[in-house]
Amino acid sequence: MLEIKGLHLSKPGQIIINGLALKVAAGEIVTVMGVSGSGKSTLLNWMIGDLAPIFTASGELWLNGTRRDNLPIAQRRIGILFQDDLLFPHLSVGQNLAFALPAKIKGRDRRRAHIETTLAEVGLAGFHDRDPATLSGGQRARVSLLRALLAEPEALLLDEPFGALDPGIRGDMHQLIRELWLQQGLTIFM
Repeated sequence: MLEIKGLHLSKPGQIIINGLALKVAAGEIVTVMGVSGSGKSTLLNWMIGDLAPIFTASGELWLNGTRRDNLPIAQRRIGILFQDDLLFPHLSVGQNLAFALPAKIKGRDRRRAHIETTLAEVGLAGFHDRDPATLSGGQRARVSLLRALLAEPEALLLDEPFGALDPGIRGDMHQLIRELWLQQGLTIFM
């Protein structure tokens, strides 16, 4: 379960969120909607622990019985997928994905095999050594999603990650997320 308790977010001269309380059961998908600039991305940044210094926040974030708002980003176990894919351009697809692999997967060959298997599961077999610049928008989106999921998050945040994709690819990505959501039982917050 993901729970937000009494969240107040503000910046000088402006209250963004005032007293938000929310409970999301494990395996549920919740969508937060609002006009551009209303604080949706700021909320997600607070949840992952990357709130810009201009903002002030108070409140608590709980995930599966553990308080997370007081933990460093890497320990929160919350994945995020942004509007832009944010792939490292100087690394191959496989190297981009390797950043997310948990330390428990040891050994170069084992890590590579895990990445190659994962790529094949989403229709990207043979892409391990590809340059991200050679990928289509849909392929880049799938690699970004895989990178978020390979870290084994307990919750996944989606910040309009498919807005720039054409409708057909966007539908494919929604279907892929739905399949992965059903397999892993993730809590998803959009």
